[in-house]
Amino acid sequence: MDGTYNLNDLALMAGFTTRTLRNYLNQGLLKGEKTNGVWQFTAEDVDRFFGEPFVKEGLRIKRSSVVFDFMADRNKKTDRSCVILDIPASVAKGNAISAFFCDRMNETSDAVFSYGWDRGVCRVILSGAAGSVADIMKAYCAAVFSD
Repeated sequence: MDGTYNLNDLALMAGFTTRTLRNYLNQGLLKGEKTNGVWQFTAEDVDRFFGEPFVKEGLRIKRSSVVFDFMADRNKKTDRSCVILDIPASVAKGNAISAFFCDRMNETSDAVFSYGWDRGVCRVILSGAAGSVADIMKAYCAAVFSD
């Protein structure tokens, strides 16, 4: 299935553990397709899941905690940064943005990513090593401004 997300992608976007997501699958809050032992979720599956009131509140709390944790850590040993992007976007564009950041997050180990889409605005939060966040932002700007 092309244009889909796996369980790890969804965990990155939502800030939930894969175990929590599996519980949501068992409860029927999250729907997807298991192919060759791997869960796959379409953009529509993700949108539906993120739109569930219970999940929506959990996502809001998780996104806020990324920023709060960054601000609360007064003992940083290395350069750290936190970036919040609010991008007016359709659902389809928001899905493309989330896929872009999921791909980049799979290439780094020292950053945290949170994604949300609500009422025409896509919110991306990145926090982590300043160099990693800067590299991801450079790649995003290159992709967006080259179109």
